[in-house]
Amino acid sequence: MLVFLIRRLLQSAVVLLVMSLVVFTGVFAIGNPVDSLINPEATEQQREKTISQLGLDKPLHEQYFIFLQNAVKGELGTSFVHNRPAIKLILERLPATLELTISALFIAILFGIPLGLAAGLNPDGLIGRTISSGSILFFSVPTFWAGLMLIMVFSVQLNWLPTTGRGETVDLWGFRTSLLTLDGLRHLILPAVNLGLYPLALIIRLTASGVQETMPLEFMKFARAKGLRKSRIISVHLMKNILIPIVTVIGLQFSVLLAFAVVTETIFAWPGMGRLIIESINLLDRPVIVAYLLVVVTVFMVVNILVDIVYSYLDPRIRIGSM
Repeated sequence: MLVFLIRRLLQSAVVLLVMSLVVFTGVFAIGNPVDSLINPEATEQQREKTISQLGLDKPLHEQYFIFLQNAVKGELGTSFVHNRPAIKLILERLPATLELTISALFIAILFGIPLGLAAGLNPDGLIGRTISSGSILFFSVPTFWAGLMLIMVFSVQLNWLPTTGRGETVDLWGFRTSLLTLDGLRHLILPAVNLGLYPLALIIRLTASGVQETMPLEFMKFARAKGLRKSRIISVHLMKNILIPIVTVIGLQFSVLLAFAVVTETIFAWPGMGRLIIESINLLDRPVIVAYLLVVVTVFMVVNILVDIVYSYLDPRIRIGSM
């Protein structure tokens, strides 16, 4: 286990280094933030002073090496727009995005696995065909359109749920959360459902296909021949064999939802990292863009390591040292 973790950490460090270079170069090439940050009526002296303060007067390679030196110290630069450390801006918005992502994934797991089991155990029945058709629909519907439809139905026409914001929050271990207040939960439902539609469809399809592949196998026939209850066959023998691909999807989808919650956060004015990165891209706030992408990449790598560890517990045939 220790060797595995050391190897993965070294690999992660290399990936972060390469990613930082690619992102830094790419952000540098897309435009000049000075055009957005400096008043067009500013004098040439004021313009040069601002450029020097932001460190934009140095060549790209010097800016990158300065960034690396600061990154080793845990500093990812200072926001051009907010004049605050970029990492602090991201960490302030991270709890809101995590809350939305975890809620969306919880909804997907809560409904996806039972619906997938129902579709897989009755593939030719009305219930199975209906669930399969619904999952295809969830795959096909664009996130922004689904969000607008949810707002139109549940907020505008039925007036059941609010459309924007995070609602009332409370402090939990130093972080603000809306999960512990009724108003916060009401604000969370629509964006969480909207973000969770795609992983819900994915889990339904994956669970259903896993059930259909596993049920005809010999050990399942043997379990039925022994006279075991259907509930035990499903909960013990079936689920144990289809959980590995489901765990993979859940782990990857968590990272994907965290990174690509931008559309949902924009539609529902959710105060998370997605809105911050959109604002930063519009203003070419390079430190925030680079810091955001590095944080997301780090989350991807951490989740992948955790998924590998969970693998070894779900399937003893998989040895953590050989991954």
